[in-house]
Amino acid sequence: MDNIQEYTEEIQELFLNFLITDPELFVRVNNIIEPYMFNRKYQDAVKFLKEHATDYSSIPTIDQISATTKLELERIDGLTDNHIEWFLDTFEQFCRHKALEKAILDSTDLLENQDYGAVENKIKEASQVGLVKDLGLDYFENPKERLQYIKSQAGAVSTGWKHIDQKLYGGLNKGEITIFAGGSGAGKSLFLQNLGVNWSLAGLNVVYISLELSEQLISMRLDAMVSQYSTKEIMRNMDDVDLKVRMKGKGAGKFRVKQMPNGVTANDVRAFIREYEINADIKVDAILVDYLDLMSPISARVSPGDLFIKDKYVSEELRNLAMETNTLFVTASQLNRGAVEEIEFDHHHIAGGISKIQTADNVIGIFTSNAMRERGRYQIQFMKTRSSSGVGSKVDLKFNPDTLRVEDLDEDDEGAISVTSSGLIDQLKRSNSIKADEPEAKDTVSQALNMREFMKKNDL
Repeated sequence: MDNIQEYTEEIQELFLNFLITDPELFVRVNNIIEPYMFNRKYQDAVKFLKEHATDYSSIPTIDQISATTKLELERIDGLTDNHIEWFLDTFEQFCRHKALEKAILDSTDLLENQDYGAVENKIKEASQVGLVKDLGLDYFENPKERLQYIKSQAGAVSTGWKHIDQKLYGGLNKGEITIFAGGSGAGKSLFLQNLGVNWSLAGLNVVYISLELSEQLISMRLDAMVSQYSTKEIMRNMDDVDLKVRMKGKGAGKFRVKQMPNGVTANDVRAFIREYEINADIKVDAILVDYLDLMSPISARVSPGDLFIKDKYVSEELRNLAMETNTLFVTASQLNRGAVEEIEFDHHHIAGGISKIQTADNVIGIFTSNAMRERGRYQIQFMKTRSSSGVGSKVDLKFNPDTLRVEDLDEDDEGAISVTSSGLIDQLKRSNSIKADEPEAKDTVSQALNMREFMKKNDL
C-alpha cells in the first residue's frame, strides 16, 4: 500500500468521489468516517452523506450534494477491484491518522491536569479506528478443525483442583476474568494464593498483585504452602524451608509477588506487567489481583460511594486487560452483610451490586464456618460460569490450617458428610426417604438425629 504523506484537498475530494460512485463502499466505511476528519471545505458534504444514509438508507445524488452543500463531486468511471482495494486501505489509514490527530489535540488539557489515564484511553481508541476485517467463523466449513482448535486453544488451564476443573469444563480460560467472592475473613486471599501456587508449580508464570497484604506476609504464606511446614514452624526451620522452596522453584514457573497501593487502576497493573515482562524476559501467563474492590477506574471520576458504577468500570477494564494480555486473570470481591447468615449465595450478595457479575466470566462464592474450618473444609459455590453449565454447583475442598493449603478431598473423603447446612439437609432428606422396614433404617434415622443435633450446636 502506498503511504500518503499529506492528505491534500485533492486526495480528500477523491475519497468522496469514490464514495458517491459505489454506495457499497460508503456502507463499508460508514462506521469510521467522521466530518472532522476532512478539511472544512468537505465537512458539510460528509455530514450530509452520513445523515442521508441514516434517514433514507441510501447515499444522496450528486445534484443533492451540490444543492445542499455547494460542493461539486463527480463519479469515477471504470472502478476495478484493485482501485477499491487501494481506496479501502488508504481511507482506513486516513481515518486512523485523523482520529489520532484529534486525540492528541484534545489531550492538551488532560495532560495539564495530569489525567494520563484519560489521555491513554483517547490515544488507544484512536489507534483502533479501522474497518471490519474479522468476518467471524464459517460454522459449516470445517467442524473438525474448529473442535480441534477449541480442544487445544480454549485456554482450559487446570486450576489444580480436579473437581473445580470438572465444573468448568477443564479449568479457566485465558482472556477471561474470574472473581472469587467471600465475606470478610472467608479466605479470598487464601484461594488466590493457593491458585498461584498451583499454576506456578504447573510451570506457568504468575504475577500476584496485593492491594492489602505485604509482599513479605504473602511470601511467608506461600512458604508454608510450598514447603509443607506450618506457619508456626517456618522460622524454626528456615534452612529447610529455603532448600525446599528453592528445589520446588527449579521446575516451576516464575512467581512474582507485588504489593501496590489501594486505588490503583488497570493501567497501573498493565504498566507493571509490561515492565516485569521486559525485565524478566518472560511472558506472564496468569495475573492474580487481591482484590478488585480496592481498585479505582481509569477514566471515570466516580464517587467512592457509588460502588455499582466504580466496580462496573474496574471490572470492565480488568477484563479488557485480560483479553489484551491473553492471560488467566483472577481477582476477588467482598460479599455484603446480607451474605453473613446465608448458606447459599446469589447475585444480590455481591458487594456493590450486579455490575461485576455481569462483566465477569466466572463468579465463585467461598463458603465456610467455624465448624467447617475445624474439620478442614471449604465449600465453593458457582454463582456464574460463562463457558460451562456449573452454575448452582458446589464443590467441597480440603483445607490444612497449618500449611494453608487448599486441596481436593482424598478419595476416601468423597463420601464424607459435608458440614454445610445445605449438605446436612440434603442428607436428612435422603434419610427420611428410606423405608422403615429396611435393615439400615434404624441406623440412618439415628444418624439423621445426630446431624440435627450437630446443626443446632454449630448454629448451622
